[in-house]
Amino acid sequence: MAAQFGRRLRRGATTTAVAAAAVAALSASQAPAAPHPDSAADDRTAAGVTPPGDSAATGNSPYHTDLPPLDTPNKPGASVNLPVTGSAEAGIPATVLAAYKRAEKDLASTDAACRLPWQLLAAIGKVESGQARGGKVDANGTTFSPILGPALNGQGFALIKDTDGGAYDGDSTHDRAVGPMQFIPSTWATWGQDGNGDGRKDPNNVYDAALAAGRYLCAGPRDLSLATDLDRAVLSYNHSTEYLRTVRSWFDYYKRGTHEVPDGTGVLPKDTDTGTPSPSPTPTPPATSSPSTPPAATEPPATKPPATKPPSTGPTTPPTTPPPTTPAPGVTFGSLENAGTGPLTATAGDAFSERVKVRARNKLGAPLAKTSVTFSVVGDTDTRFAEGKRTVTLTTGADGTVTAPVLTAGEKTGPFRVTAVAGTTAPRTVSYLGTVTARVADTIVRTDDKVLTAAPGTAFADRLEVKAAYKGTGVADTAVTATMITDAETPTANDKGPYFKDALGTPVRTLTLKTGADGLLELPEIHADDTAGTYELRLTTASGATLTVELEVEAPAA
Repeated sequence: MAAQFGRRLRRGATTTAVAAAAVAALSASQAPAAPHPDSAADDRTAAGVTPPGDSAATGNSPYHTDLPPLDTPNKPGASVNLPVTGSAEAGIPATVLAAYKRAEKDLASTDAACRLPWQLLAAIGKVESGQARGGKVDANGTTFSPILGPALNGQGFALIKDTDGGAYDGDSTHDRAVGPMQFIPSTWATWGQDGNGDGRKDPNNVYDAALAAGRYLCAGPRDLSLATDLDRAVLSYNHSTEYLRTVRSWFDYYKRGTHEVPDGTGVLPKDTDTGTPSPSPTPTPPATSSPSTPPAATEPPATKPPATKPPSTGPTTPPTTPPPTTPAPGVTFGSLENAGTGPLTATAGDAFSERVKVRARNKLGAPLAKTSVTFSVVGDTDTRFAEGKRTVTLTTGADGTVTAPVLTAGEKTGPFRVTAVAGTTAPRTVSYLGTVTARVADTIVRTDDKVLTAAPGTAFADRLEVKAAYKGTGVADTAVTATMITDAETPTANDKGPYFKDALGTPVRTLTLKTGADGLLELPEIHADDTAGTYELRLTTASGATLTVELEVEAPAA
């Protein structure tokens, strides 16, 4: 949603023209300027934007409207009026800055044609979350508490019903923008990234969020070194020309110079709310300025402020005096999420190498200990937890996580599910798909060690029996190919020596057979031709297990 500009002046312009434009557009009577309608025909035509809707990355959520100062047009140290470290507004928290630069580097290697500048990510991060609330992130880049936008319930904002079961935003009724780059859950489901390599895609992690934002901005054939493509990218993030102008102003500001500041010490936005929703668009004459340049126009009539303040991004700590009837949000169950469980696959009869793991969070998004989680095996399967249990209830630890017992696959193959459920008044469920595959023979062996011999022109006295097995257990219905070969090193079908007979009694030297219910296979009778010698029979299963058996054809002793 478009938002009003923040209540502050831009001072110290370096030229009369810049100062005049800034004062005319932003500072008349020190009141916030009313947003320009987003339906201006020339703005949308120039930028190639679709009409406002909930398809934007943020769901068109409110944003911070502070503008950069005009008294630092040069890089730090370039003027006697500037400190060597630059202005406070030019400082970006260390971890947040590292995340932006890493995302630029990743995109340069995977989508070089996009030419994403990290300063664009910094500009969006500034207006969306004040650089993760001034850099309040841990060593891995995750915010100490979730940054959540207001519920997109259609009351002053877009109407976006819940798409994630509250897994990301703790709201199972409507979606909210989440994290430093303010992705709505449905967009994160498509564009979420693992920017810090920890195996998770967390919208509350600045590395993950920055990389996701970069890929989102680079969607399609965009070249962000072109002004029109950059404008399209920003407007796809939030369908508002006021949003575009605000981001553009910070983008240009950061390109003139930035410096690193310690995490947690970044300048917080002066408009502590997430912004006010824009009024309904009304027809206006086409503007003459480009989407990236604030128009030098007189201030439109100010809109009447809403009766109540719009929801803010939320305090960093829960209220100290909650109503007596409301449990403290810091200890109330809010959501349940996958804590890094990999694919659940196993062979019949084997234990699964992967174990189901979940994390419970409170309504502020912090890990929640001592939460009961019930794990259940669901579906037509004989897969079970330890001791043959189908359902197990455990409690989360101090980090909010809990791991289910080891799963053991039964004899029944096919898919099944494991569910994890927590919460009583508003239960949350995480579901995992598992698969049990059939045993595949890893060996084929003889059941005896008899020497197989025959005189020329006769049948071998003993029949050959073999067993196809998986970890020692016979595997039924295993296809076995039996071939008389010339050489074990370079096996090709022999055209002489021992042979089988087909149904018509014709000699054949290759047969395809199947094992029985216990994995056993007795081969048909083998015959010798008139040529004496030592021959080899190669047996191969469909899974690649092999066995070579020697056949001796020799004349009887005198």
